[in-house]
Amino acid sequence: MINEEIKFKEVRVVGVDGEAIGIMSSDAALKMAYDQGYDLVLMAAQAQPPVCRIMDYGKYRFDRDKKEKEAKKKQQTVELKEIQLSCRIDTHDFETKARHAHKFLEAGNKVRVVMRFKGREMSHVSIGQEIMTKFEESCSDVGSVDKKPVLDGRIMSMVISPLKLK
Repeated sequence: MINEEIKFKEVRVVGVDGEAIGIMSSDAALKMAYDQGYDLVLMAAQAQPPVCRIMDYGKYRFDRDKKEKEAKKKQQTVELKEIQLSCRIDTHDFETKARHAHKFLEAGNKVRVVMRFKGREMSHVSIGQEIMTKFEESCSDVGSVDKKPVLDGRIMSMVISPLKLK
């Protein structure tokens, strides 16, 4: 809240340079801010009495927005890409899936490798485990395993994260 929006009877006022001016009525504080050519900005409404600061509100908002924009630029978003395998996968298909995983990992994304077992394939979980291990080894130069292969019902999955994140 700024200027006339502040409806408290008494406020603690902080000056432009950060020095404490004291406790006064909000009308007197507003008049003091206007006389200096600044705005009265409510900083801590929950304090007793509430704390207001005399400042140039437009400049304050500009600086705050600039800092938020810089923080957003530096923030790295990591997506979770999914690759589905089968326990009956052929070598060329496997190599294609591994190449896709390499691309995702080099772009800085995590990769979730999923293997679904259909029907009687559940009796060949060991083959699925071998394929997952082979996939892990093929991606070892660009990524490392965050979550080892785990069988959950009919789905075996593992998560690989890129090396530069660690």
